[in-house]
Amino acid sequence: MNYQHAFHAGNFADVHKHIVLTRILMHLRQKPAAFRVIDSHAGAGRYDLLSAEASRGAEWQRGIGRLLSGMVRLPDACRDLLAPYLDAVAAFNPAGALHTYPGSPLIAQSLLRPADRLIACELEPKSAALLASALRGDRRAKALAIDGWTAIGAYVPPKERRGVVLADPPFEDRDDFSRLAEMLVAAHRKWSTGIFALWYPIKVRDAPDALARRLGRSGIAKILRSELTIGRSGPDLGLAGSGLVVVNPPHTLEPELRVLLPALAAILAIEPRSGVSRLDWISR
Repeated sequence: MNYQHAFHAGNFADVHKHIVLTRILMHLRQKPAAFRVIDSHAGAGRYDLLSAEASRGAEWQRGIGRLLSGMVRLPDACRDLLAPYLDAVAAFNPAGALHTYPGSPLIAQSLLRPADRLIACELEPKSAALLASALRGDRRAKALAIDGWTAIGAYVPPKERRGVVLADPPFEDRDDFSRLAEMLVAAHRKWSTGIFALWYPIKVRDAPDALARRLGRSGIAKILRSELTIGRSGPDLGLAGSGLVVVNPPHTLEPELRVLLPALAAILAIEPRSGVSRLDWISR
C-alpha cells in the first residue's frame, strides 16, 4: 500500500465524510443504548497540518481551512449542524490556529459516551503505530493492526445492536469499488440493522455509477447517496468529488444533508459556482 493520508488530511473529501459521520453519531447518541463504531481504514488518527506531507499540496487549506473561513456566510441552521464536527476539530487546536486535523477515529472518539465502543483498524505499520498511540489510555477505543476488509468480516455484527461501520479504503486498486459492494452485501446479511457509511472518490463517473447500480440490484433497502463535487472531473484532473453511500441512514440524515450539502458545495468549490451537490436514494 502506497497511499498516505497525511498528504490529503483535512481536504474537502475529509470535510464531507466527517460531517456525515458526525451527524450519524449525533443521532446514535440520542438513545441511551450503547453503540459501536467500526472504522475499517482508520489511518494515523491525527495529522500535523504543518508537516512536509500536508504542506506539499496544502489540500487542507481548500477543505477545513476554507470551511472555517466561510462560516460567517452560512445560515444559523448550517452552523448548528456543523457545530459537533467543528468542536471536534477545535479540541485539537486549543490555541485557535489550525495546526492539527483529527481523522475519523478521533472524531468518533470525541462523541463516544462511557458505554460506547470504537474499533479502529489500520494495516500500514507507521500509521497503525500512530493510531495506537492516539487512542492509548481510552478503554472505550481499540486500535487494531489489521486489514480493514478482514476486520469488517470479523467484527460485524458487534455485540451492541446499534452502531455504524465507516469504510473508506484508499482506492489504490480500481477493484476496490466492486470489493466495497461485495463487503456491504456480506456484512449487511450479518447485521441488517447496522448503519454502513461507505466513502468513494469521484474522478470520473463510470466507477461511482457502476457502484450505485450494483448496490441498487443488491436487494438492500434504504441506501442514501451523498455526493459533493468541487470542480471539473476527468481521469487526469485529480480528485474532483467525494461520495458516500449510507445504508440504513438515520431518519434525520436526509433533511440535515439537504441543508448542508448545497452550502458546502458553495464554500468548497474550486471556482465560483463550480461546486455541485447530489443527494438521492439508490434504494428506499
